[in-house]
This record gives sequence, structure tokens and C-alpha cells, in this order.
Amino acid sequence: MSEVEKVPELPSELYDELRRLATAYLRRERCGHTLQATAVVHEAYLRLAGGHGACWRDRTHFVALTAQVMRQILVDYAREHNAVKRGGGRERVTLTEARGLTAERPTDLVALDDALRDLAVLDPGKVEIVEMHFFGGLTLEEIATVLGTSRRTVARQMQRARAWLYRELNREVGDGSATVPSS
Repeated sequence: MSEVEKVPELPSELYDELRRLATAYLRRERCGHTLQATAVVHEAYLRLAGGHGACWRDRTHFVALTAQVMRQILVDYAREHNAVKRGGGRERVTLTEARGLTAERPTDLVALDDALRDLAVLDPGKVEIVEMHFFGGLTLEEIATVLGTSRRTVARQMQRARAWLYRELNREVGDGSATVPSS
């Protein structure tokens, strides 16, 4: 009989919150997405609880860390799906069709992850704020608490990160410049 390390149980109110967040992320995904919110939460928790000495200060910090792990799970899943067929399974869109795209179109997690990795090279703090807000569902006040800074500073950094990400995700092909708005 092999010894199995027991993972501490997640309080039900925190589990419910993480499940709501995962459900919200999955709503933004492509149609026919097969990953379940429960699976995302369980995988994220197992990675954190069974991780290499991961520790968190409080509930908000735990949700922030879980946000990072959930992001990676969703990105890994999207990358695996995109690699299934030639061309990465990406949808081809003409320029005319692209003009009509709305905000209801699913978030391209692979493109977002690539942009966040580029931003992390330039300003890791902005990436941390985006992760906590977008993937962790934390408010600007909660992020400020985790980072030990003011809400106003977090709001300013979030606005700059959004502008940079928007520009990166929508820039013309061939424009390889990447500069981050000043802190």
C-alpha cells in the first residue's frame, strides 16, 4: 500500500467562489469547450495544496495565487486544443468579417497568455494585477491589499496594462514594437 499525501480540505464558501470564477472564465471560451469548472477548480487546488511548499497569507492571497494557476490550466488546455490540427485549429477571418467582431467573441487565451508573457518581461507587476483581476476576480481594493499599495495605484496600473494588452492583441501584423506605459 503506497502512502498518499492528504490534501487539506477547501472551505465550502471558498470552493463555491472559485467554482463561480471558473464558470465565468469558461463562459468566455469557444463554443464546444469540454473543460468543466469543477475540474479547473480541483486541478488548481491540487496544484497549490500539493505544490512545493506553497503558502498563502489569507483568503485574498489564496484567490490571487489560484487565479495564476487557473490561468495556466486554461492556457495549457487551449494550447493543447489549438495544436490538434494543422493551423492550430484557429478560425480564419477575413478583414471584412473582422470589422464586425463584437466583445461577445470568446477570449483567445493563448494570445492573451502570449501578450501577458511579453508584458511580464517589461513589467511583471502589471501582469500580477491583471491575473488577480481577470482570473482571480479580485476587486481593485483586494488587489491593493494583497500588494500592500493603494487602490488608486492599482487602478492606474490596471488601466495601463489594459491599454498595452489591447494594443498588443489588436496590433497590425509586422509591427514588432512593444513598449509598456510608464509606471
